[in-house]
Amino acid sequence: MKANAIRIHEHGGPEVMRWEEVEVPPAGPGEVTIRNHACGLNFIDTYQRSGLYPLTMPSGLGLEAAGMVEAVGPGVTEFKPGDRVAYCSAPNGAYATIRNYPAERLVKLPDTVDFETAAGMMLQGMTVEFLLRRTYPVKAGDFVLFHAAAGGVGTIAMQWLASLGAVTIGTAGSPEKCAIAKSLGATHVINYRSEDWVKRVKEITDGKGVHVVYDGVGKDTFLPSLDCLRMRGMMVTFGNASGPAPEIQPLILSQKGSLFLTRPTLFHYIASRSDLELSAGALFDVVNRGLVKIQIGHRYPLKDAAEAHRDLQARKTTGATILIP
Repeated sequence: MKANAIRIHEHGGPEVMRWEEVEVPPAGPGEVTIRNHACGLNFIDTYQRSGLYPLTMPSGLGLEAAGMVEAVGPGVTEFKPGDRVAYCSAPNGAYATIRNYPAERLVKLPDTVDFETAAGMMLQGMTVEFLLRRTYPVKAGDFVLFHAAAGGVGTIAMQWLASLGAVTIGTAGSPEKCAIAKSLGATHVINYRSEDWVKRVKEITDGKGVHVVYDGVGKDTFLPSLDCLRMRGMMVTFGNASGPAPEIQPLILSQKGSLFLTRPTLFHYIASRSDLELSAGALFDVVNRGLVKIQIGHRYPLKDAAEAHRDLQARKTTGATILIP
């Protein structure tokens, strides 16, 4: 079967991405053939393309998509042709019109969730799920600092945190992005480009600091974020939008208040089939109850994925960005 896909033959900038015709073989044992209707764009895609997270060449790109099952391979009993499905983990290759994928990593979509919404929420929404429910379980009244509050992960997190009763401090890089975070439930917003955000966090918390920082930005925000935590607070660094967080000596955690530090990744929180279903089920639940509305800010043709990567890295996007095959 012929299909088209974005492929890379070397690591580098967006210019290394090529729109190629590929041959999709019949689904093998444990696999399904999926026709993607919408693909998700995530920062991890740029890390893999650039070589920060190296791939074996040549390689497809993309971890997230939603579509319809076209065929199933030997041994697959949970899915059948015509099923609406979504996925958000390896193997790479979601930037494709048609592809084969392991059935054990797929989830069925509820009838209430369309393909574009699913492609814009699976990876980012399940990231929010494990951050807020399982890395540091947020309770009503907790003070939470969340960086990049108007981004794809941030727009979901602002709503989910509001539903939990947290006091959320969201940072963003423009008045417009601050307004988005505020409209989605942030208790306080800080424009990090024009305000001393560490000072503002201390003012908001009466000098005590926050219980937890969720930081997907990395290099630019990591060290100052440690100064925003209260004694025995938790620093959760989960992304590298500005580059990897700097190395530190463990003693600094003691000096700043016996802090906890973790560097989690979604894929360790959905490694088992049961955890995958738990995370997806929790996400579908808050979306179906209207507690979280997925904000799709941008759509690009899949063949223009390089342009989407450039805009994402230039911080020109808000909410979720999806690619349409």
